[in-house]
Amino acid sequence: MAKPGLSAAVLLLLLGFLSVSSVHAGDACASDTLLSAPLNVTIREIEVNSAVVTWEISEGDPVIGFAITQQKKDVRMLRFIQEVNTTTRSCALWDLDEDTEYIVHVQSISMGGSSPPSEPVLFKTPKESEKMASKSPDEVTMEEVGQAAQLRAGELIIIVVVLIMWAGVIALFCRQYDIIKDNEPNNNKDKAKNSSECSTPEHPQGGLLRSNV
Repeated sequence: MAKPGLSAAVLLLLLGFLSVSSVHAGDACASDTLLSAPLNVTIREIEVNSAVVTWEISEGDPVIGFAITQQKKDVRMLRFIQEVNTTTRSCALWDLDEDTEYIVHVQSISMGGSSPPSEPVLFKTPKESEKMASKSPDEVTMEEVGQAAQLRAGELIIIVVVLIMWAGVIALFCRQYDIIKDNEPNNNKDKAKNSSECSTPEHPQGGLLRSNV
């Protein structure tokens, strides 16, 4: 029969082993779900009312989405953008105010939670006048190209319609002219006939016929 003191010692050892194992398992789970903050957060394509934020993630992070906080400098109001089930590493910022400074943070999202926010990135939207002045005279945007193409197409349609109308007028004129030319000999014959009927009959010897009184 085992001694009570030995049994208690064995039980304490078992409990200690189980507690240490549970602590290590919890640490392993925490390390699996812990995400690193996004890296190299950059603002690109800054326009008067829009911009694009891009970032990178640490290799091996189980990222399934992202969250972005956008804030005007010196203003407490925030805009929060979140998207999951995506592998994209960029996001468009829209409806911005011109000549305004903004602060942006990016967070990665996994099944276990969110990463710490990235380092803040500060950028400023330009003024409309400055943007127009900075554009080169030879620089043509896709929108301007589309508008020019639409104008050219409209001009071509108008030209074609005008040409068709002129062709119809010319054809109608030629038809009327042919009808007039065809009727002209008949008109001359009628005029000659009418003039001969209205002339005074002459005597065969050249004298005028006289009636006997």
